[in-house]
Amino acid sequence: MQIVRHSEQTLKTALISKNPVLVSQYEKLDAGEQRLMNEAFQPASDLFGPITLHSPDWITSHPEAPQDFEQFFNKRSIYIQSIGSLGNTRLISEEYIKWLTGYCKAYSYGLRVKLLEPVPVSATRCSFRVKENTQNLQIHVGDILKFLKKKKPENAFCIVEITMIDLYPRDSWNFVSGQASDRCFTGQGKVDSRKRF
Repeated sequence: MQIVRHSEQTLKTALISKNPVLVSQYEKLDAGEQRLMNEAFQPASDLFGPITLHSPDWITSHPEAPQDFEQFFNKRSIYIQSIGSLGNTRLISEEYIKWLTGYCKAYSYGLRVKLLEPVPVSATRCSFRVKENTQNLQIHVGDILKFLKKKKPENAFCIVEITMIDLYPRDSWNFVSGQASDRCFTGQGKVDSRKRF
């Protein structure tokens, strides 16, 4: 087990920005909100305790370049990419995207949610197969992730792909519901009578 503690200077370097947009947003905070933000700079604060890393840990096993608050602020858009038709009609497809967009906004507060133009499966150039027992088309999830990495805009926090087509990660697998890699997420939606993914 490892405990990570950061100095006050490290926290200030990561959290303070000279970006005029961010500075003006801070100045709009009331006194209580500003006090809460300032508390973040105090390493001994009860508000933000040290991070305890348990092994194996995602952070230690998947190292990433450090990111300060301004870099995070500039990458605050979730992009949604649909592949193939999501329903029997355009209206149904639009309804599904509306639900997914609402979900992303509700659970990713502060991030913008943007829709990319839907693409047909053929545009992805992914490997595919037809499942013998169901005769359903299945597309290779690893190829979808490669496609998404190429399409991910510069200012993307992440890109999320949704499809109604079955996904498979390797030939020996029957199917997989979804997979993620480097802020690219792919998932197969299932809709029941209560209209949920």
